Amino acid sequence: MNENAKTPAASQDDLFRFIDRDAIMSEKITAPRYSYWKSVFRVFFRKKTNIFMLAVLAFIFIAAFVLPSFWKYEPFENVTKASTFNLSPAKAVAKFGASPKWWLGTGSVGNSIMYGILAGAKTSLLLAIICAAINMTIGILLGAVWGYSKKFDSVMLVIYNIVANVPYILLIAVLVYIIGSGFWPFVFALTVTGWLPIAYFIRTQVMVIRDREYSLASRCLGTPVRRVVIKNILPFLTSVIVTVLAQELPSYIGAEVFLSFIGIGLSASVPSLGRMIQQAQSAFMTFPWAFWPPVAVASIITIVLYLMGQNLADASDPRTHM
Repeated sequence: MNENAKTPAASQDDLFRFIDRDAIMSEKITAPRYSYWKSVFRVFFRKKTNIFMLAVLAFIFIAAFVLPSFWKYEPFENVTKASTFNLSPAKAVAKFGASPKWWLGTGSVGNSIMYGILAGAKTSLLLAIICAAINMTIGILLGAVWGYSKKFDSVMLVIYNIVANVPYILLIAVLVYIIGSGFWPFVFALTVTGWLPIAYFIRTQVMVIRDREYSLASRCLGTPVRRVVIKNILPFLTSVIVTVLAQELPSYIGAEVFLSFIGIGLSASVPSLGRMIQQAQSAFMTFPWAFWPPVAVASIITIVLYLMGQNLADASDPRTHM
């Protein structure tokens, strides 16, 4: 009877046994590796509209940077042929043939509007990329130090209050008149003080998070200010930085178009969308094919860049990864 009573207990003990494990291995947590940027792009490409806008942006860049290498824009190639001036797309194709060069007609001096738009889009995109790279780099680095260092803050606030009270467009116009209206002088005019509003915005964001626990702990441990800024503060502002970039890129294209439209932008030797709009604005009702295509292309570029940047900023917010 006793043997029969022990049998179930013995069989239950056989179900359990001790497993020897390394003490170090037992402290490791088995979990999939997390990549922040993989998570960002997973959230970004989850929206089908982002894929469509990315395709549109890729097409714009190919058209602006690749096609002009094969299709050279010569604005004055037909300047001595009055019969080629202001031809509609249908008349231009009938006169010159079915080449893509004449699909949008001709301008006031017989220039190809199609080739002019491609060359102007290249200029506008280059201008936006270069200016954004310069202003964002200077603005982010100085803004981070500005918001972290109280001594630097007192000096920069005086500079900001002086420069901020000068109208930005007026400052650019004066610089263009002084140093010239070429491409690189125009870049200098847009960047000489263009980084200051970015730095001031980053400064306010840094001041919000500089006194949090992990930053205070780093300071107590003797971590240099530069390392605290780069390792603790700037990574936390990734989505904020992307948001600023989304606003900056289209703004430079808009500034170039507006300044060229009022006659103080890039020189006539530099093809640009703003210059084409300025030249055609006096006859946009009579020759609409010379006015509306560059307006449409400039609008599409700015809208796509802005929406892409905003959606990327939303995707880079860690709260959207939860």
